[in-house]
Amino acid sequence: MTDAARLAAYDVLRAVRTDDAYANLVLPQVLRRHRLTGRDAAFATELASGTLRRQGSYDAVVDACLDRGKVQPRVRDVLRLGAHQLLGMRVEDHAAVSATVDLARARAGPRSAGLVNAVLRRIAADDLDTWLARVAPDATDDPVGHASVAHSHPRWVVEAFAEALGERRTELPELLAADNAPPRVVLVARPGRADVAELPGVPTALSPYGVVLEGGDPGSVPAVAEGRAGVQDEGSQLVALALAEAEVKGEDRRWLDLCAGPGGKAALLAALAAARGARLVANEVQPHRAELVTRALRGADGVEEVTVHDGTTPPWPAGSFDRVLVDAPCSGLGALRRRPEARWRRRPQDLRELVPLQRILLGAAVDLVRPGGVVLYATCSPVVAETSDVVSSVLVGRDDVRLEPVPLDLPDAPGTLAGTVQLWPHRHGTDAMFLGLLRRV
Repeated sequence: MTDAARLAAYDVLRAVRTDDAYANLVLPQVLRRHRLTGRDAAFATELASGTLRRQGSYDAVVDACLDRGKVQPRVRDVLRLGAHQLLGMRVEDHAAVSATVDLARARAGPRSAGLVNAVLRRIAADDLDTWLARVAPDATDDPVGHASVAHSHPRWVVEAFAEALGERRTELPELLAADNAPPRVVLVARPGRADVAELPGVPTALSPYGVVLEGGDPGSVPAVAEGRAGVQDEGSQLVALALAEAEVKGEDRRWLDLCAGPGGKAALLAALAAARGARLVANEVQPHRAELVTRALRGADGVEEVTVHDGTTPPWPAGSFDRVLVDAPCSGLGALRRRPEARWRRRPQDLRELVPLQRILLGAAVDLVRPGGVVLYATCSPVVAETSDVVSSVLVGRDDVRLEPVPLDLPDAPGTLAGTVQLWPHRHGTDAMFLGLLRRV
């Protein structure tokens, strides 16, 4: 009989593969369906998330153990789960092989059991480092190919990250390794509604409003349950803080979050705005995401309205706002710790659609801010085409805006464009957020 935790992990992988689901969103539903709690839920979570993170490495190992090159996708999912138990978790070899063979019978059909058993026994003969030395390209002859297999990132992503690191590309293995580590759960106390002292955990190093949760369910924290605090990566907190800390000349009454979904940054911005007597307009182009923004802002002061408009053709007159945030739609490659499947889903051609959209949104935001006001451009991606190149393209195209340093004292965080900020998981423990501040003149 197949245990429920392994069934749950397989169901997550299948949803990611067949439905383009996000693992972090589908996982809670799967855990509830299988009635998993405590250690069983933790095992299923690590099995699913860890397998997705190391999928590229495991596929290389599995392929080396196959007599035939191709297997059905559902069988490959089972083999990936077995490989993670053998190479990435503290599961005894015999238990990992036996339980995964049972899983194969239950989810991939009885005829797959023999193949799964044979492949996993071959995998169990060596540890992960030994396998990677065997299946990864030589690090001297092909350093990018080696890093791609050894650290389980597509080759094009490795190349893009190396470009973004610039002169510090020797940090690339450290960065890729950080992407494969489970992220910390970080809470944010929304000022005026909650205090950092009432949140359990250790204060974050960079954001004055953050706390690293030491354990347990964030939803059980009273301030989170009541909407006075939330779960938010420290890097995202710093985006809101950077916009709020920038100096504006003249009045400071009306702020805009142009791409507000799902609402985490908007909730922090609204709290910061309320403390100054300002009001926030939170805009989102997709109605279902606008509903998430409305929920995130429920009970908050400092909110003017939640709107549903296309940010590329906004309805407000030019110069309507004092501060504007453009948290642009992007590849999301800066958040691979929490969305590991994104590395396998994204393609280089995605940038051909995203980059023009990012440029249009930033241009629209500059139009919407009044002279003397500021625009903060942010992406959860370190890819240069989505970050410095977008900002540079807008600066070149108009003479009524200038780039200014991001007004935060952040250690070791220079972007590839002078004055911008690039956060990194291996340096700062945050998602790889990019921040660029523009002032309308």
